[in-house]
Amino acid sequence: MYYFTELLGLPIHDATGRRLGRLREIALEPGRDPTLAQALIFRQGGKRWQVAACLAAIDRDRLQLGPNAGTPQPLAGDNAYLLLGRDVMDQQIIDVNGRKVVRVNDVDFELLRHNGCLDLRAVQVDVGLSGALRRLLQGVLPRRWMVKLSSLVRPRVIPWHIFNLIETDPARRVKLQISYDALARLHPADVADIVEDLAPAERGAVFGALEAGVAADVLGEVEPKVQRSLLEGLGHEKAADIVEEMEPDEAADVLAELPEEVSEGILQDMQPEEREEVSDLLEFPEHTAGGRMTTDFIAVPETARVSDAVRAMREAGSPVEGVNTIFLLDENQRLKAMVPLARIVMAAGDTPLSALAAEAVAVKENEKEEDIAELFDKYNLMTLPVVDEQHRLVGIITFDDVIALLRERR
Repeated sequence: MYYFTELLGLPIHDATGRRLGRLREIALEPGRDPTLAQALIFRQGGKRWQVAACLAAIDRDRLQLGPNAGTPQPLAGDNAYLLLGRDVMDQQIIDVNGRKVVRVNDVDFELLRHNGCLDLRAVQVDVGLSGALRRLLQGVLPRRWMVKLSSLVRPRVIPWHIFNLIETDPARRVKLQISYDALARLHPADVADIVEDLAPAERGAVFGALEAGVAADVLGEVEPKVQRSLLEGLGHEKAADIVEEMEPDEAADVLAELPEEVSEGILQDMQPEEREEVSDLLEFPEHTAGGRMTTDFIAVPETARVSDAVRAMREAGSPVEGVNTIFLLDENQRLKAMVPLARIVMAAGDTPLSALAAEAVAVKENEKEEDIAELFDKYNLMTLPVVDEQHRLVGIITFDDVIALLRERR
């Protein structure tokens, strides 16, 4: 194993033994090979030069290039290089396995022979004390002592292929082919914790690079002040794409926290159906049943059968928050009863839903939220329907809404 810190500053000699300069950087090119060192960078005559990272030998005193390394060239400014010293060392990165943000203290390489060269391949980043010691003691102690001392400390490392590098420039992120696919596979609550730990610029860069559906799930988990910061940092069109993916009640809660001109701009860029749903919810006072409910539910006529309920669930397309209950309505859309999903699953397709129904415990849309938790507890509910003055079903409150309500009161 070779460490970036111990290689930095070593003299580079070409195949004839001529000294070129001291190593200033190691360049990778993620678009070609995410782990292979492509170039060694040194300074000579006041300019920075690059040469292919094709080594014949390496020791603690110098880097010896092989004959296939070619001729050094001036370092071009339009390259797609990931420079370890500039872009990785001391930078905050996302440890996907550890579900946290850490800082890089060193990069560890292995040396492999390939096509007449000894290749340097990045295998892991050091985020622990051993890497920090090597940084601190670089140039103070002889290299062999420095490596010996740091080896006495248990390393904390992350494999190269599983950490997420944070890049704030969208154009450069695309050029370096940096994505956050591994981060997106985590639970939204874990991603939210990571996003909240980042500085504002890095937070916006990571969140803005997530796919809209993932970003919507994460937005629902972060603190309100962070929600506001994230959405204000996006354009209205991008923000609208994310808000459209949220449950209507969550979307309304988020927009209600934004300045009026920002929320209006986002609403204007939303699709008409989603805009109408969210706009209707924004009309309700915050601490009422209407302010807590979502309009995303499944209801069928009171004359429907089990097969009709199954069809309605399939036609809903995407997962529905209150799908643990199907609601029965009369011809005037008034709520008549509710059927737990568990009863539907166990019944034959031609069974009338009315035969499986339970009494509908409901609240009016202007009901104070203080009474909602008591109803969930008293009737052991998973979903609570919300009705208007004519007893028409207008929305539902789910169990996770109650948990959020209780958390806010702590």
